Amino acid sequence: MAQVSVNFRMDEDLKKNMEIVCNELGINMTTAFTIFAKKMTREKRIPFEVSVDPFYSESNLKALRESFQQLQEGKVIVKTMEELETMENE
Repeated sequence: MAQVSVNFRMDEDLKKNMEIVCNELGINMTTAFTIFAKKMTREKRIPFEVSVDPFYSESNLKALRESFQQLQEGKVIVKTMEELETMENE
């Protein structure tokens, strides 16, 4: 079977981290991608769950932006852990 080259871009840190994991597994990145391609072709699906991290949902990002704005405007109340624990027990 003829071999072909496939080129694509990825984040430099991601590549370095993937190389580390591949080395720990005793394989190289070409082998890792080949395993992925064979499994995907055989199963006709991405061979793992793909989902959105709920942290980055629009409602959560909105809440974070609002909290950050309140912090910038000085609309915050600072409490120690002891004060919070006392409030909880009241």
